[in-house]
Amino acid sequence: MSVPLDRMRVLDLSQDWDIHTPGFALYEGPTVTWVKRLAFDKAGGQRITSTLHVGTHLDAPLHFQTNGLDIASIPLSKLVGWACVVDLTRYGIGDYDIYGPEHFEQWERDTGIRIQPGDILVIHTGYHRHYPSDWAAACAESDPDDTRYFIKHPGPTRAFAEWVLERGISWLAVDAGSADHPMNTVIRRVRPDLAAEAERKLGRPLSEVFPDEDYQIMHILLFPRGVIHIENAGGEIDQVLDRRVMVGCFPWRFKGGEAAFCRFVAFVPEE
Repeated sequence: MSVPLDRMRVLDLSQDWDIHTPGFALYEGPTVTWVKRLAFDKAGGQRITSTLHVGTHLDAPLHFQTNGLDIASIPLSKLVGWACVVDLTRYGIGDYDIYGPEHFEQWERDTGIRIQPGDILVIHTGYHRHYPSDWAAACAESDPDDTRYFIKHPGPTRAFAEWVLERGISWLAVDAGSADHPMNTVIRRVRPDLAAEAERKLGRPLSEVFPDEDYQIMHILLFPRGVIHIENAGGEIDQVLDRRVMVGCFPWRFKGGEAAFCRFVAFVPEE
């Protein structure tokens, strides 16, 4: 299907990035320093220091795979394509909840949209409205809360990761701090108090829900198979819910990069 770009609106599905943008657990956030000023140097100049898992970013296979592809090795032809934007809020999914294949297959039945092999899958949990750098939430009132955003967002188990492979998904994006459930990351160790809260919510031990061999399954199982993802999507994402749209992810050409800040956009026909 051809896309006439001259008749498209470009929506920004990226979050703001500044000195207040939080990094993921144990990752340092950014600093921005003015090193040149217009008054003295006839030009302004800045120096940025940051880890890469801050704000809207794309993970490369190298992030979890020795000698995996770096950011520069991911062709732009992979990063631009048709995407299904699945709104999980319609199913009442909330703090610590698990989402799985059944939710996405129900979404297909409810919307009449088929998630096709080769599609990009954009997962809307609604938690982007809790991100401190969110700027355009419309699904509900903006409610900055980085504890809820990073530690309580819903996420998947192995069943979903295997379903992604079975369905031939090209790559994913999610409006949360991780494509994995927070209790299937280092967060379980960093915040044992909230791990206990999650366990009570889920009704069984976390070691059963997320066994050791499934640790960060969305990274470890999928990356070696080329199924990468964007984390911390957001921005104008609420304008494309429950649709199949053309999207593009544009990181810089980072040789040796295990991840990169990116601009994530949707191309939507003008009404």
